[in-house]
Amino acid sequence: MWKKSVLDYESHVMGKGFIAFFGKLLSSDLRCVIVNVYAACAYTDKERLWEELSNIKAASQDLIWCFCGDFNAVRTRSERKSINGRVGCSRETYGFNNFIETNLLLDLPLVGKKYTWFKVWPSSKQYIQRREVSDHYTIVVKSVDKDWGPRPFKTIDAWHMERGFTGMVKEMWQSYVVQGNEITKLKDKLKRRKGDLKVWNRDVYGNLHTRRRVILQEIESLDCHDFNAVQHGSVRVERVELLSRLREIDRKIDSLIS
Repeated sequence: MWKKSVLDYESHVMGKGFIAFFGKLLSSDLRCVIVNVYAACAYTDKERLWEELSNIKAASQDLIWCFCGDFNAVRTRSERKSINGRVGCSRETYGFNNFIETNLLLDLPLVGKKYTWFKVWPSSKQYIQRREVSDHYTIVVKSVDKDWGPRPFKTIDAWHMERGFTGMVKEMWQSYVVQGNEITKLKDKLKRRKGDLKVWNRDVYGNLHTRRRVILQEIESLDCHDFNAVQHGSVRVERVELLSRLREIDRKIDSLIS
């Protein structure tokens, strides 16, 4: 969940609706606490959560604190729709603001969107994904009416484990010839690189799970072919190569879910 080269784990505290991680930033030798919150809906549960978090922080005032997650509370009425006349809303905002101010916390501004959660998505559907190793199926909710703007481009750590990937990206970048000022050139080159990487990912890199199944089938074919006979040297070499490729793909798959 964190880079061991950046953050050193020391201890943690768990409670109803939160987990507090105590560690040390290796670059500066500063000790810090990261608290991940998932608050309940009931106001009384929120009050108990605020009180417990305040007590934990009061016991370690000399540390750097970061609270994140879902407090399930707002600081002003404008942060939540459809709350006019809601019983207890004023009490909740007062209590949440008091928790922030008492613990000398800084509420970072939200940039890009006004709301982070929607209770109802009209014209939406739920899509059940593959179960894989979990005992639950993954459910993806998609809305056909909401336009969240262009999707940001994301790189995948597993790409960097592919032989020659870094050199290929450098060659791509150097091959682009664009016109305009420096900002325009950068924008156009990034756009072209995004398109080229999408094509490379689809046509060359391929689907890791599909590649893994193909390798397992090839290994099984070799095993079935020589089940009752001594394997020839070339077959053993081929099997070792397949196992090496399988381990490499497994490392890439692990990097996607770790």
